[in-house]
Amino acid sequence: MFYSHRRALAVIAASAALALGAAGCAQTKDNGSGTTSSGAITTGTTDKVTSLDPAGSYDNGSFFVMNQIYGFLMNTAPGATDVTPQPDLAESASYTTPTTYTVKLKPGLKFVNGHDLTSSDVKFTFDRMVKINDPNGPASLLGNLVKTEATDATTVVFTLKQANDQIFPQILASPAGPIVDEEVFPADKVLADADIVEGHPFSGQYDISSYSLNQLISFKAWDGYQGSLGNAANSTVNTKYYADASNMKLDLEQGNIDVAYRSLSATDIASLRSNDKVAVHEGPGGEIRYIVFNFNTMPFGATTSDASTAKAQAVRQAMADLVDRSAIATNVYKDTYTPLYGYVPSGLKGAGEQFKTLYGDGNGKPDLDKAKKALSDAGVATPVTINLQYNPDHYGPSSGDEYALIKTQLENGGLFKVNLQSTEWVQYSKDRTNDVYPVYQLGWFPDYSDPENYLSPFFVKDNFLNNHYDNATVQSLIAKQVSITDTAEREKAILEIQDLVSKDISTLPLLQGKQFAISGTSVQGVTLDASFKFRLAPLSK
Repeated sequence: MFYSHRRALAVIAASAALALGAAGCAQTKDNGSGTTSSGAITTGTTDKVTSLDPAGSYDNGSFFVMNQIYGFLMNTAPGATDVTPQPDLAESASYTTPTTYTVKLKPGLKFVNGHDLTSSDVKFTFDRMVKINDPNGPASLLGNLVKTEATDATTVVFTLKQANDQIFPQILASPAGPIVDEEVFPADKVLADADIVEGHPFSGQYDISSYSLNQLISFKAWDGYQGSLGNAANSTVNTKYYADASNMKLDLEQGNIDVAYRSLSATDIASLRSNDKVAVHEGPGGEIRYIVFNFNTMPFGATTSDASTAKAQAVRQAMADLVDRSAIATNVYKDTYTPLYGYVPSGLKGAGEQFKTLYGDGNGKPDLDKAKKALSDAGVATPVTINLQYNPDHYGPSSGDEYALIKTQLENGGLFKVNLQSTEWVQYSKDRTNDVYPVYQLGWFPDYSDPENYLSPFFVKDNFLNNHYDNATVQSLIAKQVSITDTAEREKAILEIQDLVSKDISTLPLLQGKQFAISGTSVQGVTLDASFKFRLAPLSK
């Protein structure tokens, strides 16, 4: 998920973090599954809900709520080491032919409102998503879907364009996957939040008992949930929405809320590390930050007056030799980000570290002599002027410090003269796709937990970057890897793609965002994993 208009995603950037805090203990009761569940938990967040209708939103704040209330055909259990989706409302799911993916539902499924959940609802869900194709929704994720058929009350057959699509199970667990009630939702338009809440068309671990948009949501654990995730370990979660993270942090420290969820700054997290009433938990993060090179307009780019493929590549190589990711992560982001040395971040199969070995000192640190040699060997006169653009508002207040440090690193030794410029996001998002910025900042948050989501959006010919990168071998490998059924072989192909792009340096990866949870000693069930879904159900106190 891109941080702007692509797929209409709105993502909180900079030091996006999860934080959990503590309050007093509550009584426990039986949750119907033979275990005890804690009482009400109060959470806080600065994220915002765009819409509770899966067809009408494609942002973290909305999807967080959807993960609590809607059932999915496929899902990932909290804390699972393997984030490959497994059947949730489904009893089984597999390819029955290379282009047909067949899902068998569990028998007797219900929505909270008592309506039956059958294959007809599933077909309705996906037909509706494609038909509405809301600009703020995730319909684009269903680009490989030809049709959805309900062949009997519990069987759904998805016909796909591309054979053996290894990503499709991920799509069923993504923002395109929440199953909706055809007796509540209209087929051709997005339903208002108030009507959704009134209709109780949910089949996840929670119902919504009260709702005030971006003010307060009360989640009530639903004992009729029949999916694979199990019943909630708590009875009620109240989520309070904050306009200011500092107020949320204050309520957290004063014990006025049990949970603070997205987004605390790096400074806040560092401060909370020294609070002996809370514990800081870290988990893998899918967010990445990187620099984009426009292959037409960068120094020696294809449309410049002194165009040279070799010199342009040498400039990219030298910049890769000079960047010190560890310094950025520590000095600017206080280690709430970690260095990213490949295109697929750690925590996912196929994660690589090509930029650690190929550039700099071979161990992740910069190397001025190596940068000098790259430029000298290509006949590049120094200093090279780099017009480097960043955004001061969309990626958080630390972007200025981040790019000031990058400027200092690149100008070390006199090889580059960096003209650092910034533009507000409304204009920035337009300019970058119109060849205005030769070298510029971007960020990305994944649509699903698969390495493919860090490859095809960036490196196919008509990629969303519009940076004119064109490598036919890379494009062919990207197309082929989606259909490779053998896990080891697919991972090998994903690494090969990164090897090739790392030599071309279409983009320069910098940082990977961690997930953080800050919990009091009485809070249990804090789970951060590579599914990048934070769930309320495991929490107890």
